[in-house]
Amino acid sequence: MPARGINGTAPRNHTVIAEFILLGLTDDAELQPIIFSLFLLVYLVTVLGNLLIVWVVISDSHLHTPMYFFLSHLSFTDICVSTTTIPKMLVSILTQNQTITFTGCISQIFFVLVFYAFENFLLAAMAYDRYVAICSPLRYTVIMNPCFCGLLILISLLTSITLSLMHSLMILHLSFCTDLEIPQFFCELAQLLKIACSSTLINNILIYIVASVLGGIPLSGIILSYTQIVSSVLRIPSSTGKYKVFSTCGSHLSVVSLFYGTSVGVYISSLFTQSSRKSAVASVMYIVVPQMLNPFIYSLRNRDIKVSLRKLFVRTSSL
Repeated sequence: MPARGINGTAPRNHTVIAEFILLGLTDDAELQPIIFSLFLLVYLVTVLGNLLIVWVVISDSHLHTPMYFFLSHLSFTDICVSTTTIPKMLVSILTQNQTITFTGCISQIFFVLVFYAFENFLLAAMAYDRYVAICSPLRYTVIMNPCFCGLLILISLLTSITLSLMHSLMILHLSFCTDLEIPQFFCELAQLLKIACSSTLINNILIYIVASVLGGIPLSGIILSYTQIVSSVLRIPSSTGKYKVFSTCGSHLSVVSLFYGTSVGVYISSLFTQSSRKSAVASVMYIVVPQMLNPFIYSLRNRDIKVSLRKLFVRTSSL
C-alpha cells in the first residue's frame, strides 16, 4: 500500500516498512546446518572465553590494575558485540525465518556501532596505559588513578553512544522501496543505506565524519603512544630489559593489529568485489573473529593472566 514520505510529501511507490529480510551468508540449504553449528561454536567460545577473562580479573587482586581494568571492559564489550549479531542469525537459521523488524534492525545497528566504537576507545586507553607505565613509571599510580580510569571509560562510552545515536536517528528519515533484502547476517548500516530510496547523502557524510573520529583519534593515540614507547625502549642498554618491556605490550599490540587489520581488510575487499554475499562473508572477519580470538591472545601471551588462570583452576578444583 502506498504511503506518504517521511516529510508528508506526495505519495510515491514506497511501502510502510514493517520488516527487512536478512539474506545471511548463503542460500544453500545444505550449508545452513554447518553454518549454524560453526557460529554456535564461535559464539560459545567467544562468550565463555571473555567471561573467563572477566572472572579472572575480578577474582585475582593482583590484577586490580588499570591495564586489566580496561581488559575486563574489552572482554565484556566483545561479548556484547557477538551477542548483538550472532544469536539473531542462529535463530533465523533454526526457524527458517530471515525477517527482522524495522525496530529490531535499527536497534541492532545502534548496538553494533556503540560496542564497536567503544572497543576503539578502549584499545586507545590501553595503549595510553602502557605508555604511562613504560615512559613515566614513577608517576604511573598518580596518573592512572581509579578516578581517571573510570572517567576514560565513561567518556568513551558516552561518545560511542552519541555517535551511534546520530546514525540511528538519521536512518529514521530515510524512505525504503519494496526491495527490503539486506545481503548480510545482521543489519549493517552500509547495506541498509544501499536499499534506501531517498537520498542518503547526509547519512554518508555522517559515516565519513564518524569514521574519521573513530579511526583517527583512537588510532592516532595508539600510534603516538607506541612511538613514545619504542623511543624509550631503544634507550634501554640491555637486550633483556628491552624484551621485558616489549613483552608487556605484546598482547595489546596483537589485539590492536587484529582489530584494525580485519577492519581495513574488509574495507579494501569491499572496494574490489561487487558481490554482496562475498562482502557478507568478509564482514565475519571484523564482527566475529577478533571477539573470539582476543581471550586466547591475552591468555596465551600474557604471563599474569596465565598465572592467575592457573591459581583459579587450582582453587576451583580443590573445592
